[in-house]
Amino acid sequence: MHDDNNEAPRHGASATAEAGRLQAKRAARRRHFALFFGVVAVAAIAAATDWYLSGRYHEETDDAYVAGNIVQVAAQVPGTVIDVLVSDTQRVRAGQTLARLDDAEASVALAQARAQLAQAVRQAANSRVSNAMYADAVSAREADLEVARRAYEARANASVEVVSPEELARARAQMIGAQAQLAAARAQLESARVLGSRLAVEDNPAVVQAAAQFKLAWRNLKRTAIVAPVAGTVAQRSVQVGAQVGPGVPLLSLIQLNALWIEANFKEGQIRNMRAGQPVSVVSDIYGAKVVYHGHVEGFSAGTGSAFSMLPSQNAAGNWIKVVQRVPVVVSIDAADLAAHPLRIGLSMRVVVDTRQRGGRLLDNEQPLPGQSTRVHDDVVAEADAAAAAVIRANQ
Repeated sequence: MHDDNNEAPRHGASATAEAGRLQAKRAARRRHFALFFGVVAVAAIAAATDWYLSGRYHEETDDAYVAGNIVQVAAQVPGTVIDVLVSDTQRVRAGQTLARLDDAEASVALAQARAQLAQAVRQAANSRVSNAMYADAVSAREADLEVARRAYEARANASVEVVSPEELARARAQMIGAQAQLAAARAQLESARVLGSRLAVEDNPAVVQAAAQFKLAWRNLKRTAIVAPVAGTVAQRSVQVGAQVGPGVPLLSLIQLNALWIEANFKEGQIRNMRAGQPVSVVSDIYGAKVVYHGHVEGFSAGTGSAFSMLPSQNAAGNWIKVVQRVPVVVSIDAADLAAHPLRIGLSMRVVVDTRQRGGRLLDNEQPLPGQSTRVHDDVVAEADAAAAAVIRANQ
């Protein structure tokens, strides 16, 4: 009886301790849940705040690729390739010789044009000193007219018995013919004086024509050396020694790796708030997220990608399904970023456009990217002009 009374308090104490442990576990669990949901709530609020402040202004796409100028180099005159001086991946400067054609025929043509120009110059120079000949012709025609006039007057004053009407008519016709010949001789003399005093040898029509042929032959000879119109990297080289080439046939391509841009294809709903001039952040797969390129929206394509495809989609069928279209957007790359981390045409890029600045143009731009030009052939033109002038001076 006494032992049973002692067991009861012990069982009550253990039950109380067990209840306390359970209550402590439940309290810890509630704290853990509260902490977890608190962290989730804070993260959600932070994400919502970030989206509201900046994320909602960003439009992103992975459908973007590096683009650039692919300058095709072709021969300007027909000929046989005798030298190929470059290979793929080689860096070349503007004006550097890439290949040479056989110049034997061009050299012969230039020699013929030089001889024709010299002959035209000498003939023009001789015509300037022929005024005396035309003056002598005028004097002779004047004498002939005086003889014919006197013969006509003598017959006109004679009686009908001495001079017949037919003879008088012949004398009058001879006098009129002599007058016409004198007028023609005087006109030739005046024309010779005008040409000799006002028209320089190099302005003579025959000399101008011969000089043009000489300059063309000079340029054709120089064009047997195929030069790079711009600085760039050689690609797609197909020319080989011994090949017969003609004008317009591509021999190789030059890629201007310092003047690249990006063509980013955005969904039509993404360009609603895009404007020319908005800042752009770009990441490439080749360097990863650690390298960020900076640039700007330069312009928008005049149509979607499917509109310019070889087989545009036709939606006239009855069971039509709407397909979201993409619009190519031209994005420039800062030159400093491109120089620090070079790119290649065709690389995949991830483009993010910040659309907060909305003061630019919506769908067009006057000149999205700088134009192209080359001056490597200007020296050939100047050399041809100088060579023609030298031939003219030597033969005057």
